[in-house]
Amino acid sequence: MKLTTAGESHGKALIGIIEGMPANLEIDIEEINKYLALRQSGYGRGGRQKIERDKVEILSGVRNLKTIGSPLAFSVINNDYENWRQFMAPEGCDTSQKTLTAVRPGHADLTGLKKFGQNDARNVLERASARETAVRVVAGTLARRYLKVLGVKISGYVKSVGAVSDESVYTFDELDNAKNSPLFMLDKNKEADAIKFIDAMKERGDTAGGVIEIRISGLKSGFGSCMQYSSKLDALLCAALMSVQAIKGVEVGLGFGAAKLSGSKVHDEIYFDGNFYRKTNNAGGIEGGMSNGEEIVLRSAMKPIPTLMKGLKTVDYLTGQPAVAAAERSDVCAICAAEIVLESVVAFTLADVVSQRLGGDCIAEVINRYKDLK
Repeated sequence: MKLTTAGESHGKALIGIIEGMPANLEIDIEEINKYLALRQSGYGRGGRQKIERDKVEILSGVRNLKTIGSPLAFSVINNDYENWRQFMAPEGCDTSQKTLTAVRPGHADLTGLKKFGQNDARNVLERASARETAVRVVAGTLARRYLKVLGVKISGYVKSVGAVSDESVYTFDELDNAKNSPLFMLDKNKEADAIKFIDAMKERGDTAGGVIEIRISGLKSGFGSCMQYSSKLDALLCAALMSVQAIKGVEVGLGFGAAKLSGSKVHDEIYFDGNFYRKTNNAGGIEGGMSNGEEIVLRSAMKPIPTLMKGLKTVDYLTGQPAVAAAERSDVCAICAAEIVLESVVAFTLADVVSQRLGGDCIAEVINRYKDLK
């Protein structure tokens, strides 16, 4: 299963093409739009979310709400394009306006200008923007449908915002309640503290990051491989998580915490009562690069958004003179958006791994082959 994306932040639309989706999978456009809306939600979001009301349009690969096995193409229209047409139109526009040469720390601006031979960071930032993740949410929601018919579910929550951290342990079913929170947090007291923290950052013209936990339930053992480094499930999932803008760290199971403990405290002992099982899940559901049948537990660290309203010190790329980084419409904290995007990239990556093992031209074949697995 392969996803190709295209589109700029202020261009006409964002485009996605999925190859390898089996035929006869029922899709739910309302479900896709629900996750697109969740991506735009959350406490601490900025002004653009008031302009965009993302909706998906399926362009090919689906008939009567069922996939037909051909490439599945879709688009998400950028409503803000009408405000930017004169500066972004592919057929001709005014490139002397909306330029950006005061390169912003923490963004792709400086390195992108040098790499792609540009003089205006607009030609870099339009694609580097996290706006493109709307496409990955669409693809991830379609992948959820594929996984759901196999009994595999994906969920998550915000574990921390800044230094406000929730160290409680939750069951998979409890995670569903997170989407009822303005910060996708499960502890109301921690949520209140996190909101105060975000408010303080906003008042200072600053930004906030946090930690997100993603969990996978219902996946049988044996997905991924120990036979080739590039096929390891944890490597693939971690690469997907790290591909999301602002994610700077990833851990599986105990993750970095395992480095502080002895082996006897880390490794999950194995028991047998007719089936193999473990009483602990420090490995986070993956051993030797393969799923082991336990819940998969992933955590990602999101850095604070690098566009600050107070502006950071920088230089002008063309003159080399000191400057202050520009602040367009910006979020103070986009941790909820990141949580939805992370669930989505995990879903699509996992669907790809599952499809590589099971094959199948129609969804009935996939279901039968999954049932036959031990």
